[in-house]
Amino acid sequence: MLFAPVQAANVNTVKAAIVKHSIEMGVDPAITLSIAKTESGYRHEARSSHGAVGVFQLMPSTARRMGLNPYSLDDNIKGGIMYYKSMYKMFGSMELALAAYNAGPANVKKYKAIPPFSETRRFVSKIMADYHYLKAHTDPAVLAYKKQMVNKTPSKVNADMVAATPTSKLAPLPVAKIEQSRKLNVEIMKGDPVEVELKSQSVAI
Repeated sequence: MLFAPVQAANVNTVKAAIVKHSIEMGVDPAITLSIAKTESGYRHEARSSHGAVGVFQLMPSTARRMGLNPYSLDDNIKGGIMYYKSMYKMFGSMELALAAYNAGPANVKKYKAIPPFSETRRFVSKIMADYHYLKAHTDPAVLAYKKQMVNKTPSKVNADMVAATPTSKLAPLPVAKIEQSRKLNVEIMKGDPVEVELKSQSVAI
C-alpha cells in the first residue's frame, strides 16, 4: 500500500489532536503529549534514520499492521496511543511501557526491567520528567479541550462536571465496559406484581 508523504502541521493543531484522541481513548494526555514531545517535538513531518515517521514516530510496517496510515496525522496519533496502551497492558507500568515503546517489548521481557541501553533510559527519564511537569502544569491544549467540551454540553450540571474532571482520572489503560442486567419485581399499587428488566451500564476509565 502506498501512502502520501507526511505533511507539516501546526504544533497547536498537533497537540489538540493528541489531547482529543487521548481522552477519547481513555489515556491521560499528559503522557501522550510527553511521548510526542520526545519522539518528534510535535512535528508531523519528522522522520528518523530508521524510517519511523510522524508525531509518534511510527514505523510504516507497524502502522499497516494496525490498519492505519502513518502519514495521516490522526492515524499516526491513534497508532502511537494504541501502541503505548498495548505496551502498558503488557507490562503494567508506565516506565516499562515507555521502555518497550523505545526498545521493543522483547528487550523489556529479557531484562524484566528497563533495558540497560543509554538511549532507552534517557527516553524513559525525559518522558517521565515531562509527564510529571504536565501533571503540575496543565498544557493549554488540555484546558482548551475542556473548555470546548463545556461549551458543547447543554446541561449546566453536566458542564460543571466536565470542567471539574481532572485528567488524573484518566488512566493509561481503560477498564473494559461492564454491562449488567438485573431482573427486579416491582409492585405497583392496586395492581399485580410485574417483572421489569433493567439494564445498567457503567464504564470505568
